[in-house]
Parts: sequence; structure tokens; C-alpha cells
Amino acid sequence: MAGYSLRNILIIALLLGAAAWQYFSGQVGNTPQQTAKPSQTQAQTQVTIDSSKAIAQLRAAANDPNAKFWTTIQGSVIKTLKDDTEGDRHQKFLLQVANDLTLLVAHNIDVAERVPVRAGDTVKLQGEYVWNNRGGVIHWTHHDPEGRKTGGWIELEGQRYD
Repeated sequence: MAGYSLRNILIIALLLGAAAWQYFSGQVGNTPQQTAKPSQTQAQTQVTIDSSKAIAQLRAAANDPNAKFWTTIQGSVIKTLKDDTEGDRHQKFLLQVANDLTLLVAHNIDVAERVPVRAGDTVKLQGEYVWNNRGGVIHWTHHDPEGRKTGGWIELEGQRYD
């Protein structure tokens, strides 16, 4: 029984540490800064900022049901899924961002153009991560049609879809 309590304490400490890291690194509750649309060269530079930091943040978030933050990540499409047609229509696919980390991408095709992804394609994207019990979902991979926030994008073979 003591081992069980110690394990729970360690898990709580780990979650608190991850939350503190997010808070002190300024990533909780922040959306990307509103900026002019970058050139293609600038966009590629922004995408490669620090994928190891993003992957560490995504791994920590997988155990936090309250996780919700903006991220920029690159990965390989491992499977395209059937579109979600209830409410706003979403193109869905699974993205492997690390050997042990797969995310669902839900790209709103009522707001943005469909991305012609296939299994094996490498994509870069910016969007909002939201926890789910299967590792998380990235959405808001499109512009904000009301212009309230920057929004996100998906880049495939140098072409940006937002």
C-alpha cells in the first residue's frame, strides 16, 4: 500500500512540475502573437524553432486532462481518416510526431482548404492542442474567420494551408 501512495505522490509531483514549467515558460493561456503573414522562408524558420521542446510539452500534456495550448510541430502522416461531417466539417488524420507519440489532427474544411495529405507525407503545422484519452488532438489549424486571433496552419511540400 505504501508503494501505491508513493507512486501517486510521484505522479502528482510530475504533473505539478509540468504545469509549473508551462506557467513559468509563458505557455499557459497564450495564443500565438498576431503578426503579418510571414514569407515562405520566415515560415519555415518559425516551424523548426524547437521541436524537442514541443514534443516534451506534448508528452507531459498526455497525462493532463486540462491541457490546452498552442504548439508548432512536424510529423509524419500515418493514416488519413474519414471526415467528421457533424457540425463544422473536419478533415482528420493521424500524425506521428515521435516514435511513441501520435496525435489526431482535425482541420476545419468549412474554414480552410483541404490539405491533400497521404500516409507517409511529412507535414508541419501550428494549432491548438487539446487533451483527449488517446494522446490529444490538434485543431485550429486554420485562420480565424472572425479575425480575433492568429489561428494556425498546415504546411505540406512547401504549400501552406490556412
